[in-house]
Amino acid sequence: DAIIAVEMMVVKMEQGWDRFKAATFAYTSTAFPMLTGTLVTAAAFTPVGFSKSAASEYTFSIFAVVSIALGVSWLVAVVFTPYLGYKLLDPAKLVSLAQKHGEDIYNTPFYRRFRATVTGCLRHRWKVIIATVLLFVLSIVAFNKGVQKQFFPSSSRLELLVDLWLPQGASLVATEHEVKRVEQLLAKDANVSSFTCYIGNGTPRFFLSLDVKLFSDNFGQCVIMTRDFAAREDLKHRLEQIFTSATGGYSHLHPHVSRLENGPPVGYPVQFRVSGADVEQVRGIAEQVSALMRANPHLQDVSYDWNEKVKSVRVEVDQDKARALGTSSREVAQALQGWLNGIALTQYREGDQLIDIVFRGQKTSDGEAAGLDRLPDLDIALANGAHVPLAQVAKLVPTLEEGVIWRRNRVPTLTVLADMRDKTQPATVSGQLNTQLETLRARLPAGYHVEMGGSVEEAAKGETAIKAVMPLMLVGVITLLMMQLQSISRTVIVLLTAPLGLIGVTASLLIFHVPFGFVANLGFIALAGMIMRNSVILVDQIRQDEE
Repeated sequence: DAIIAVEMMVVKMEQGWDRFKAATFAYTSTAFPMLTGTLVTAAAFTPVGFSKSAASEYTFSIFAVVSIALGVSWLVAVVFTPYLGYKLLDPAKLVSLAQKHGEDIYNTPFYRRFRATVTGCLRHRWKVIIATVLLFVLSIVAFNKGVQKQFFPSSSRLELLVDLWLPQGASLVATEHEVKRVEQLLAKDANVSSFTCYIGNGTPRFFLSLDVKLFSDNFGQCVIMTRDFAAREDLKHRLEQIFTSATGGYSHLHPHVSRLENGPPVGYPVQFRVSGADVEQVRGIAEQVSALMRANPHLQDVSYDWNEKVKSVRVEVDQDKARALGTSSREVAQALQGWLNGIALTQYREGDQLIDIVFRGQKTSDGEAAGLDRLPDLDIALANGAHVPLAQVAKLVPTLEEGVIWRRNRVPTLTVLADMRDKTQPATVSGQLNTQLETLRARLPAGYHVEMGGSVEEAAKGETAIKAVMPLMLVGVITLLMMQLQSISRTVIVLLTAPLGLIGVTASLLIFHVPFGFVANLGFIALAGMIMRNSVILVDQIRQDEE
């Protein structure tokens, strides 16, 4: 904005105008077109500022900062810049410089070449229009075929997260043992600046986009601060090699090394959800999906969000014997609870605190409840005050059962997760897998589904939320353009220039091998607004020259 105002003042002074007249002309001729262009650019960001999604919440500051910056820029350009020009520019010196070019101040080598280019384009306008349309169509094809899509890139922060999943049903004691092994490994690494580990749950949310984990006895997490970016990437690669090596000593675990994310937390970037009523059938379908994902060379660390079944013992009470002896399933359940978990008998007051006094069965040396081998001898109270062993009224049946069942819309849903092995974007791989899964979907029984999740789903949510506000943005932009240009044809011309930015966007992304992500989409919206802004100023200047 300031450049436009200063350039306008310089041109008018070179034409012989005095400083005050040149400064006021810069305001009267460019202030309102620049204001319209500024408001159009700010309006282009309204989908980011007003859409209802986690991604828009994360990027709201872009809308706020851009709008404020553009408003301040316009205010400085139309008020402060003309004042500076009035004080600093020397009309006599500018006139003497202009006289070197003769009567026409535009009689310079640059302007002559530029004028010849514009004249040639106007002379062959249909060829230029056809070439522009062809370039635009080509850019659309290249954008869809050659540019990889991305949700949000990984964070540039130096932290690494190491998630350790033990087999389902593992105790906190076992989890602590494995976490300490990882701590010993990290303590000897020169790339590690510091680290903190958690047992039974993940780290508190120290970063907005952190994928917070729920409490689980078989889960541990380490937050590692590396020395620099190169150290972070080197450590991540070496930890993945150690964890996946058959001789590394971690084959019984499911470790996952990840960087911090930008944008809404996703976790694993590639995800497919398998839903259905029968858990066993859902597992079978998920195994087919995971086999397909493991065969993809771009993926690694394929896993489930609920894993293997846990060992359990089902107590089947013989109701006839129980009634004959004067007991019931309730007394059996209370005895089992007291033996395994404990029952609060009373409370002890210490100061202003009440502490439960818990009756619990004898513990083993590692702090766990007594083993199952002693369970058949558990005393069950009878109505007459006597006791009988549990084995006399019930049968202990070893079995396997689901330790965790995640549900989505009340339907059991197992998610197959995978991380990226190379720099291929998750959206590209997810699209390939989604196409390959069509054959499997065609064979699924009624009521069973395989849906795509992960970063692709989150990106779609963000784009859907933005598209919902796009009509409001278009109404605002068209209204501003009509108020300024007061011509349907001029408004259409300005609107038609906005999509042409895709030509440069596609070329830049392909040349630098950069994916098109959510933030890049916001940049494209901003570019469209800037193109319309410049078009408004140019079209309005042409109108003034014609008049």
